[in-house]
Amino acid sequence: MRPSFFITDFILPHIDMVKITRENALPDKDSEISVSKYHLVNNREIKSSYPDNSVEVFFGLGCFWGAERLFWNLPYVHITSVGYGGGFTRNPTYQDLCSGMTGHAELVKVVFIYREDNFLDLLKVFWENHDPTQGMRQGNDIGIQYRSCIYINDNNLFKIASDSKNIYGKILKEQTGKIITTEIKLNEIFYYAEDYHQQYLEKNPSGYCGLSGTGINFVF
Repeated sequence: MRPSFFITDFILPHIDMVKITRENALPDKDSEISVSKYHLVNNREIKSSYPDNSVEVFFGLGCFWGAERLFWNLPYVHITSVGYGGGFTRNPTYQDLCSGMTGHAELVKVVFIYREDNFLDLLKVFWENHDPTQGMRQGNDIGIQYRSCIYINDNNLFKIASDSKNIYGKILKEQTGKIITTEIKLNEIFYYAEDYHQQYLEKNPSGYCGLSGTGINFVF
């Protein structure tokens, strides 16, 4: 069962302590959001033609504009894209997400060549480039859509990610006294975000990126 999400007046002042459930989330939309066929950076097809030895993982670490750029040039990454997941509303728009009433997070979809060391390297990028102790925010970006999360469709990688959370969480608690809040789940649905969000910082090199790590290294 998917969890309920709470929005407090600290996160969204216009909503007074709402519990987001399947029943009160924004209604589903019938149509998927359309995106460009090809990735702006590597010119590969965004939604198809993945290598047979590849697997996908979805990372949430704050605003997905800067988060996607962290992954698209890694040598073992086939393709990246951004979208929404982990909540309730089917085919949400960005405006839906900003309402706080979908339960979704901003995600980067990373399709990479399936090797354990490749995944560990992705986890290192993930853990070291945001603060996974902040709950429903990332820096000045506040709301449940900016929560730290990893969604996976592979049981082995799920275990590795969960183990990495325990390891990094222990390090963070010892060095900062803070508790890690990252959500790790299996088999969440991913919805593509609007085309103007895809590879945003390649289209807008001076665009906003508010990501900032803790300064603490991840060693598995």
